[in-house]
Amino acid sequence: MRVIIAGGGIGGLATALSLHAAGVEDVVVHEAAERIRPLGVGINLLPHAVRELTELGLADRLSAIGVATAELAYFNRYGTPIWSEPRGLDAGYAWPQYSVHRGRLQMLLLEAVIERLGPHAVRTGSRVTLAGKGSRTGTDDPRIDADATRAGTDGTRVGADEVRAGADEVRIGPDDLLVGADGIRSAVRAHLFPDEGPPPWNGLVLWRGTTYGEPFLTGRSMIMAGDGTRKFVAYPITTGERPLINWIAEQPVGGDTWGPADWNRPADPAEVAGRFADWRFDWLDVPGIIGGAEAAYEYPMVDRDPLPYWTAGNVTLLGDAAHAMYPIGSNGASQAIIDARVLASFLARGDLAGYEADRRPATTALQLSNREMGPEVVMKLAHDRAPGGFDDVENVIPFAERAEIAASYKRTAGFDPVALNERPSWSVTRRPERGVTRRPGTRPRT
Repeated sequence: MRVIIAGGGIGGLATALSLHAAGVEDVVVHEAAERIRPLGVGINLLPHAVRELTELGLADRLSAIGVATAELAYFNRYGTPIWSEPRGLDAGYAWPQYSVHRGRLQMLLLEAVIERLGPHAVRTGSRVTLAGKGSRTGTDDPRIDADATRAGTDGTRVGADEVRAGADEVRIGPDDLLVGADGIRSAVRAHLFPDEGPPPWNGLVLWRGTTYGEPFLTGRSMIMAGDGTRKFVAYPITTGERPLINWIAEQPVGGDTWGPADWNRPADPAEVAGRFADWRFDWLDVPGIIGGAEAAYEYPMVDRDPLPYWTAGNVTLLGDAAHAMYPIGSNGASQAIIDARVLASFLARGDLAGYEADRRPATTALQLSNREMGPEVVMKLAHDRAPGGFDDVENVIPFAERAEIAASYKRTAGFDPVALNERPSWSVTRRPERGVTRRPGTRPRT
């Protein structure tokens, strides 16, 4: 069995590692970018994703690049506490929660893929496109086009932070599998759903950046402060006397459109800081953190509508290509990693249908929950019930209500501590690969 992965991001690389661990050796990742570089800002990896990376043998490497999150805390726009809870090992999980730089995580996964699958397993400058009917009843000519413009077609690793390669056209045979892990603007998804259109925007814009600053609260805290419309998030992604603090600022803006969904669109930190000029708390200077960034980036808050199916014939979707969701609850990258592990586990049993049956309902519920603000709804509730602030949150949102909001989201997202600690592993015993078979009673895929 040959597996072709479209997209060399976190989801695609985690898929390659997961398939290799499950005994699928013929795997190639095709990345459209000519170089894979450590770009981006910070992300959170929740314990259910850290478990999967740990079972892939990456625990020590992950610990070396991440900050183990100690707590998650919510505040109103005046810096008054609403809710806080321990995270990771401090919350009783068997695995930590990490705050990491997205680019460093991607390079960690890339290095592991090259070590385990070889330098030919990642081909850059190689964009996946598909020809033929874009429907459930016919994907009759999927192929990979040769878009490479850089010299070199042997997939040789040329540096610690990049891989270059080219790709001849590759046709997907009946025993092959194409995994679309090519992000929110997925070409593979567009082939299956050609009339879907661009990702819908909800009117909010996110600004992201990193700033060296003073530690706050525990020194390993992830905080969110909001007033029902504006929101500020901060957490350290390095340690030390002046850690690198990842921050996100969010606010509605006017208009019906906001350009393309591009994480690398630059913004002026001073202009963003001005939007939060009076958000100075006795424990955190919000405009100071924003304004202290060397660079900032803006991004419209977009997602994708849940799909009726992910798989057609020997093509399936994974990560943002399958279920792009609002960046609520720190679940984007974590869910892609879980997708990868579940896909590999079911493929090892010859059961592609089982992957979608397991993951699509779960991620659909999470997409819809994030549209309703997920656990962050406590900030809106606090503002709606006490817009001028409060002295005792218990009089605004009783403890039982706050606790259930937090617990309900963990159940929806798959990281309830007891359930996660007791869940069987997705790891499988390596064995010779075989073709994909369908479970008896499942609907045919053509």
